[in-house]
Parts: sequence; C-alpha cells; structure tokens
Amino acid sequence: MKIIDKTAEGKTCRVAIVASRFNAFVVDRLLEGCMRTLRTRGVPENNIVLVRVPGAFEIPAAVRGIVDRGAVDAVIALGAVIRGETAHFEYIAGECARGLAAIAATTGLPVIFGVLTVDEAQQALDRSGEDESNKGSEAAAAALDMIGVMRGIRA
Repeated sequence: MKIIDKTAEGKTCRVAIVASRFNAFVVDRLLEGCMRTLRTRGVPENNIVLVRVPGAFEIPAAVRGIVDRGAVDAVIALGAVIRGETAHFEYIAGECARGLAAIAATTGLPVIFGVLTVDEAQQALDRSGEDESNKGSEAAAAALDMIGVMRGIRA
C-alpha cells in the first residue's frame, strides 16, 4: 500500500492569499498569522501573492481568477463573517463556502477555507489570536500540507 501524506517544502511553494477587507479588525490578524506561518515554513516572500477584496462574498471570484491564471500551487481564503440580526450571514457565509468548494472540486487546486463564520465578534477575535488559536496560521499550514499531498498524488 502506498500512503501519500506529506507536507511540501516551503521554498518550492507558490501561494496566493485572498483576504477580505470587511471586518479588517479580524481579517488582518488572520493574515498576520497566515504570513507568519508561511515565512516560518520557508515560503519565499516573492512566492506569495496577496489579493484584497471588499468582502467574503467576493472571495470566490478572486480565487477563481487566480486559479485560472495557473501561477500558484494553492490559494488561501481569509475572511470573517459575523452573524447579525438578519439572514445576511447565511447568504454570505454559505455562498462563499459553496463557491470555494466548487473551485477546489472542479480544478483540483487546493483552496483553503480560512473564512471565520461566527456568532459574535469575540469568537472571531478568539480564533484570530496567537499562533495556536489563529485560523489564518492553520490555513497556511493546511495549504502546505495539501500542496504536498497533491504533488504526491501526481507523482
């Protein structure tokens, strides 16, 4: 039996990050954790592309544009959707998740879902704190893991 379970060496990886500007007080913290992990794992700065979009709803369109260009090994989506008093939360969070899942499924490129979907701002802050609780950092690690897995599958 052949087992494919490995992490890519950071210096060989090309990663794009699509980050929402909405709820920047959270997303910027996710982005910091993501970048810190990518750097720590050896991804060269010039192998990282950052694209900022207005909100979570716009993330899938930007991700699709990046994937269609074919210049990266993985895309990390970062955002924060915080529940309010209307159904807006369900529409935005659901469409963002569906859009990203469809891109990953149809292209085979790792698309990492680092979009927080929480009930209140404190939950978002708790998930964007230091490295051990930063979902942006976890998303970066998952991207490198998936790059390694996909390379193993293709080999």
